[in-house]
Amino acid sequence: MVDLDTLRARVRSKEQELVAFAQALIRVPSLNPPGEAYLEVCEVLGNRLKARGFQVEYIRGEGAPGDSDRYPRWNVMARREGKSHGACVHFNSHIDVVEVGHGWTIDPFAGTVRDGKLYGRGSCDMKGGLAASVIACEALLEAWPDYPGAIEISGTADEESGGYGGVAHLAKMGLFSKPRVDHVIIPEPLNKDRICLGHRGVWWAEIETHGHIAHGSMPFLGDNAINHMGAVIQAFETELYPALAGRHTAMPVVPEGARSSTLNINSIHGGPPEGVEGLPAPVVPDRARMVIDRRFLIEEELKDVKGEVRGLLDRLAATRPDFRYDLRDIFEVIPTQTAEDAAVVQAVAHGIQRVLGKTAELVVSPGTYDQKHIARIGHLHDCIAYGPGILDLAHQPDEFVGIEDMVHSAEVMALALSQLLQVRG
Repeated sequence: MVDLDTLRARVRSKEQELVAFAQALIRVPSLNPPGEAYLEVCEVLGNRLKARGFQVEYIRGEGAPGDSDRYPRWNVMARREGKSHGACVHFNSHIDVVEVGHGWTIDPFAGTVRDGKLYGRGSCDMKGGLAASVIACEALLEAWPDYPGAIEISGTADEESGGYGGVAHLAKMGLFSKPRVDHVIIPEPLNKDRICLGHRGVWWAEIETHGHIAHGSMPFLGDNAINHMGAVIQAFETELYPALAGRHTAMPVVPEGARSSTLNINSIHGGPPEGVEGLPAPVVPDRARMVIDRRFLIEEELKDVKGEVRGLLDRLAATRPDFRYDLRDIFEVIPTQTAEDAAVVQAVAHGIQRVLGKTAELVVSPGTYDQKHIARIGHLHDCIAYGPGILDLAHQPDEFVGIEDMVHSAEVMALALSQLLQVRG
């Protein structure tokens, strides 16, 4: 067994390596959409791990949404066997980052270090966490070369767009299931003193209302689909939103407002597009579409969540003249929450106590991340998210991760790894 103080010292001695490796990852603009430079960033990770004795495999998520010859969905999977039988601990990080957006004051792909912070798109979400997990594993290999079990590290595609070409694809291949893997840590940025046990559920759907086209100067000859969609919005405001606000979960969701059920209108589209110079087509719109994002609680059933919206639309169809609609599912995930006494939770909590001198805060994410696929496809529930970075900075201009936070979280992950390698899930 490794001496834990020696292990922590190994991690701290690698601070410059940690920063340099995170910079190398940030400098590859793996933007999603459309899914650029996936293979390049996978190779940055894979080459480093191969040089440290890992067996490395590159796996394309063929057939997944977004996968194409121009934008292939590449993933990297690395495994290093120990000297004897034991558990397998897997660190999974997504390699894609969101669009840059406006408002940056520094180069988003330079990996700039300033005042103890590492800046760049993906620094917080989640290339800083990926680098920290690699350094944690490398420190353990150096301090305990005869470790039991196995260590896995993966860099996966498309988490920002659902994870279907990444963790979902690999889970279908059995790469996130027992007996291959026992424990999974996902270094998402949720603050270094927090352990994320899971997430709320999500249902995305499209509502389409129908009308009848006519000349815009004679709207009485048509039936305006946008007006019908307005009735849907009004029903949401007066019926559905108050009902959702009154529901609360026992899950420790952060922030506090997300402990209620929520529904967001993501987009609305209606009528024909404007033509030259933005001039409108003089017609009554015969259709309108709305995309909704319903986040639900572990205490709610998905069938009831869907039925509530359909019931509202059916009431409009029964009471509003000529109201017709279609409702189409886009995406759905049930809530998941790892047990507080699970081995991976306890191991990371012990690491936080030792490194930070405080009790870990156990939380649940308001939005989903790749744990959903590990739970629903891999049926592996000894899985949590833990990593450096402040979640509020993700996807923001001038995104950054604190260097000290990366070092501390790497220490925590190294200590947790040393404990978990001896514990079958």
